[in-house]
Amino acid sequence: MPTVYLDKTSKFYQTNIWIDGRKFSRSTKRTSKREAQARAAELERDLREQYAAETAAGDSLTLDAVAERYMRDVGDSHAGKDNTERLCAYILEHFGPVKLVTEITHDDVAGLIRWRRKHRVGKGKHAPLISAYTVNDTTEQLKKLFTYLKKRGVRFVREPDWRDPALWLKEPAARERELSDDETARLGVAMATVRPDYAPLFEFAWTTGKRLTECRTLRWSHVKWDQGVIERPGKGGRIVRVKISPTIRAIIKPLLGQHDTFVFTFVGQRTSNGKAEGKRYAITRDGLRRVWRAVRVAAAIPTSGENRFRFHDLRHDFATKLMRTVDNASGLKVVQRALDHASIVTTMRYTHVLDDDVADDIEAVAAARGDKIRDTNHPKNHPSRALKIIK
Repeated sequence: MPTVYLDKTSKFYQTNIWIDGRKFSRSTKRTSKREAQARAAELERDLREQYAAETAAGDSLTLDAVAERYMRDVGDSHAGKDNTERLCAYILEHFGPVKLVTEITHDDVAGLIRWRRKHRVGKGKHAPLISAYTVNDTTEQLKKLFTYLKKRGVRFVREPDWRDPALWLKEPAARERELSDDETARLGVAMATVRPDYAPLFEFAWTTGKRLTECRTLRWSHVKWDQGVIERPGKGGRIVRVKISPTIRAIIKPLLGQHDTFVFTFVGQRTSNGKAEGKRYAITRDGLRRVWRAVRVAAAIPTSGENRFRFHDLRHDFATKLMRTVDNASGLKVVQRALDHASIVTTMRYTHVLDDDVADDIEAVAAARGDKIRDTNHPKNHPSRALKIIK
């Protein structure tokens, strides 16, 4: 058991703990010697666990160090890199960069969730609170850091119970928002006129059904003109491939030469952000969010409430309409491939389109049956007349 002693600079007992030649000085935060000795034993146990974990990991287990290694080994290799960086930044902001991952407890995660629930979308006191999805994304990212370390041999003694429902906010049931014909026409006009420099990105997203980040961060290096495909890392590290159809070619070919790196860019304007007027810049998430809102307002399409139309709903609208154009027997597989879903279970949410078709078929069968019954009841076709003829 480590020894404890009083120091003139503090009213609490101090302790020195030696592990493999390394000295760790800690305050027990106790004024009673007996309580201090018990606390010193706990500190020694925790330090030995931390030391063993760091040895297994081969590096520091502070949040900033782990997040940096995670981004280097995992985060940089998928389309959601910027979102992963943002989520890690929130985690670091809440816990502090030197917080050891091995010290994060179940209650600590609950505190992170309470903190994130107070955050808002955009600025201003009237900005809406972030969604349950977004809060859960932060929790999920922290869980990924734990998983990343466990795969590298780190053993957690007090790991949060990720199966506890209390660590996950209840998310609204998934909904697939489809545009009506009139909304489609209005949105198409607004996309082309509100900010013409953003129009190619909107058109590409609507035409391909690809995710926001996959569209916004598309690079010219992903465009393989000689092979006739666009190929880039997607969600979960999967490779996303899009055949360059005549429509897609017509969208992106005129953009050649506008920017050396990114396919979709915007024209700088004279604003307080310091962007040079007329120069092309990569489209940012915040900039896209502002322009997308302006487009929906111009098209008289809801930007809030249950019937709001999000950017991600362009993907739903694409999938729903695609489902209607293909044979029902193969429709799900076609949509699964178009949306890059790893599992067809995810694609099954679009079966409401097939349900509509089934309902129409049932109605047609019922109508045909009704027609036959009405024909049979006609005086000339009544069974009693047929019996009289036989007699």
